[in-house]
Amino acid sequence: MKILYKSLSWLVVLLLPVVIAVSVVRFVNNPWYLELEYHTPGFPVDPYGFTLQDRLKYGKLAVEYLNNSAGISFLGDLTFPPGQQAPPATCQEMTDCTHLYTTRELQHMLDVKNVLIGATWVLIGAAGILVSLLIWAWKGKWMRHYVKGLQRGGILTLVLLGLIILAVLVAFNYIFVIFHEIFFKAGTWTFLFSDTLIRLFPERFWQDTFLMVGGLSAALGFLFFFGMRKVIQRMP
Repeated sequence: MKILYKSLSWLVVLLLPVVIAVSVVRFVNNPWYLELEYHTPGFPVDPYGFTLQDRLKYGKLAVEYLNNSAGISFLGDLTFPPGQQAPPATCQEMTDCTHLYTTRELQHMLDVKNVLIGATWVLIGAAGILVSLLIWAWKGKWMRHYVKGLQRGGILTLVLLGLIILAVLVAFNYIFVIFHEIFFKAGTWTFLFSDTLIRLFPERFWQDTFLMVGGLSAALGFLFFFGMRKVIQRMP
């Protein structure tokens, strides 16, 4: 049984970074983050005319769509503020230049929503396994192995995130492309600078978001590492 418990402890190690990372992504995918990011000093203005209020309005609607059960018409029916329309380059791809999003942008948002739904199910599954193992460890009296797994999971989280953050700082564009190539079909995630998605979420937004997710995940990794070490020291 000791070998089994050690094996389950390493399963905890592998599951914890997944739970931490996906939980943080879900946490950041909320309106509060848009408020924070759009008010960040030096955040680039929209060269095509969106005001801060426009960005907050339409950005929050985009986030709401990703978190609700509505169909793509939730975004597809949106139009520009009175007196505005899509810039000329984007307008060429649209039958009605007053609509906020092109067909390609709407398809991408649908794809993003599906990826988030999949990630949420992964989170539920991984968290469910961790909770089940916790109950088993408590009743089966192998809590020390379980807690060590959480501690090592914190270390693994820090190592992985350190590598990711370093890669983002050194080669953000390359990492950004690889990420999209993994999760989205080729040609469905490239846009014009005048497209609404780029105007709402420019490159600076994604750089900051990668760092925010990495920073929060690292903080949780530290918390598990040092917190579980304290718990182990107090265990008989």
